[in-house]
Amino acid sequence: MNLDLILPLFSPVLRRALRSKQKARERQFAAVPRSLKRVVFLGDSITEWTAWEDWFPELRTMNRGIGGQAICDVIQRLDSAIITPRAISLMIGTNDLHGLGKSRDVRVIIAQMDELIQRIQMLAPSSPLFINSVTPRSTHFRDRIVELNHGYSEIASRRGAEFVDLWPALADGNGALFSNMTPDGLHLTDAGYKAWTDVLRPYLAPFTV
Repeated sequence: MNLDLILPLFSPVLRRALRSKQKARERQFAAVPRSLKRVVFLGDSITEWTAWEDWFPELRTMNRGIGGQAICDVIQRLDSAIITPRAISLMIGTNDLHGLGKSRDVRVIIAQMDELIQRIQMLAPSSPLFINSVTPRSTHFRDRIVELNHGYSEIASRRGAEFVDLWPALADGNGALFSNMTPDGLHLTDAGYKAWTDVLRPYLAPFTV
């Protein structure tokens, strides 16, 4: 099943259907005791749907991913996500491309990402920020993701963040997500997460406990 051909058609319905679960997870984040000095993984379902403490047993981690969220959603919940982190690994924006955010326009998405980065850096000015590139999907979204990641790279350079390019590890020769790394053309299998964490590990090595 190729979600890239389906999700744009059902985005308004999907956003309403996911809202209750998203709000429940946000309330949980706000209610739990505040754990300081952790490496925060911030993003959508691609971040939420794995156990970061297993991939990085050498780190004190915190999973702040919420499935179905777009950049605007993350901006609204930063107060419960960014709490004196040692470092931040951010991946967000793929849901904006198929209509779960404010706009599908890549230029608008890049501008929103710039706003998100500025707000993160205001809340955690001394915490290193790693902006992961949006992962490949099917070739249906290939060119837009390439453009989006180019914008993310420019933001990272301008804002003093680190851009983590996952494309060489995850994209096949056609610019789609390797078939063994995804069950549906969007989310990741264990092989996909291993490829991501192998790229990310050197960046996070200075923050081991």
